Amino acid sequence: MPSLDLYVTDVLMRDLVGHDHRPVGFLVYLWLAIEQQRRDGAVQISYQELAECIGVSKSSAQSAVSWLVRRRLLAVSKQNATATPRYTVLRPWRDRSPQRIGRGG
Repeated sequence: MPSLDLYVTDVLMRDLVGHDHRPVGFLVYLWLAIEQQRRDGAVQISYQELAECIGVSKSSAQSAVSWLVRRRLLAVSKQNATATPRYTVLRPWRDRSPQRIGRGG
């Protein structure tokens, strides 16, 4: 059974859904985080497939991915311009250095 950091439900959910008004962004992040654990690596999936897995429109999935990339919660790579995107879920709260935490950052 996949596990999630408590940060995802305690902080990130409120931030994306309540503050940013991007509930689909939270769903995309959650689904990709769980799928990344299942696959033990990055998730290669089209916008259409991602949208179908979550139950939203393709344009909603595209917008959510774009927002998550801007928020530095998701990294996207492609082998070429027309290739299916490969998503890596980022956890910036884990990667903070002790110096940044100490300065409130």
